[in-house]
Amino acid sequence: MSDKAVVVYSGGMDSFTVLNTAIQQGLEVHAISFNYGQKHSKELLVAAEVCKELNIPHKVVDITAINSLMANSSLTGEAEIPEGHYANDNMKSTVVPNRNMVLLSMAIAYAVSLEASKVFYGAHSGDHHIYPDCRPEFVEAMNAVAKIANYQAVEIVTPFLHNSKGEILKAGLAMQLDYAKTWTCYNGREKSCGKCGACNERLEAFAEQGTQDPLSYEI
Repeated sequence: MSDKAVVVYSGGMDSFTVLNTAIQQGLEVHAISFNYGQKHSKELLVAAEVCKELNIPHKVVDITAINSLMANSSLTGEAEIPEGHYANDNMKSTVVPNRNMVLLSMAIAYAVSLEASKVFYGAHSGDHHIYPDCRPEFVEAMNAVAKIANYQAVEIVTPFLHNSKGEILKAGLAMQLDYAKTWTCYNGREKSCGKCGACNERLEAFAEQGTQDPLSYEI
């Protein structure tokens, strides 16, 4: 069994926790990030800094050419990023069509080329309501495909699939992770907006754990 693993690493707090979880499991970690035209591409700079600090191989793949096929999302198009909580239906505008299937497919291909047996990604229960490609049934189906799509079977690993953002943060704090080295806000400005769904969920997670978010906010 290979001790190599590919981690889909956005630079956000979930994937940051997943990245460090894989490292602590003693795996040889290879991080992969994707530029799909997201407004919050600042997360890619944060991801690169972390991987450099940890001395982890890191690929940033530019897939902006397919952005026209993944249209109608406020994360990539002209529509403004909605404010509020993920439970609100207006947050559906942040869905990027088929995003995780596309990203996982490329991560699986990368794993096969490295002879890595696992691909980690940070789906969690807080995303289930809005994002179909973060739900357990999607992960199960992709896992089944990943095991038969190539001569080498690859396992998709989602350590926090049934955990909340607060529980992910709790796990990361137990590992003494520094969440100043992450970016969550859907607006890629100098400071986090504090109003989008991603910011709201992040702030609630820190409040739940009774600790201060190290990032600066516009509010």
